[in-house]
Amino acid sequence: MLHLIAGKPLVQHVWERCQQCQAVDEVIIATDHAGIVDAAHAFGAKAVLTSPDHPSGTDRIAEVAHTLPEFDTIINVQGDEPLISPALIDRLALALQADQKIRMITAAAPLIDSALVADPNIVKVVFDVNGDSLYFSRSPLPFVRNAAAHTQHYRHLGIYGFQRDFLHQFVKWPPSCLEQTESLEQLRALENGVRLRVVLTDDLSPGVDTPEQALAIEKQLQATA
Repeated sequence: MLHLIAGKPLVQHVWERCQQCQAVDEVIIATDHAGIVDAAHAFGAKAVLTSPDHPSGTDRIAEVAHTLPEFDTIINVQGDEPLISPALIDRLALALQADQKIRMITAAAPLIDSALVADPNIVKVVFDVNGDSLYFSRSPLPFVRNAAAHTQHYRHLGIYGFQRDFLHQFVKWPPSCLEQTESLEQLRALENGVRLRVVLTDDLSPGVDTPEQALAIEKQLQATA
């Protein structure tokens, strides 16, 4: 389905943000929906129609990456992130380029609204002192048994980056148990012993997972138009 936000296809808002990046060489929309390909071409984007059988968005990105051997690092911005920060995308791209030991990278922002901690549409993440992920979950993470610890919750943002060789390794692994349980593809990496580097940002980019979120984002886009 082609979702419209503020009079434009949702994916167009994401594409326009990506076009503002300074550290990205090419922006390609990967989708298994012919209508999205047609819409993308209509607003001037490069789009590729992929197989409809991929178990995750990362598998879809890997299909396109196979045709682009000149790129060593790949950033996957999900199509439901119309307010994603171009500067954040650049930060992930530059981090991958600077350190090949980072196999996979993502981002998170402080979760200020405590009411969202238990919301299964908001993915939470915890990470170690080096900024590498420990776990992602739709459940409250961590569970606060001791309020005196003053725990900060973090919301995972819908963006991933990969070293090219790791991306192709990732998709060779079958969908893992935790990945299927939580419907979170990044858990496939964790279950295979690879942690994600988590870049922290205060630039919160709310995704569009519910009709209520779509309405809130439309109002925000209209206010800044």
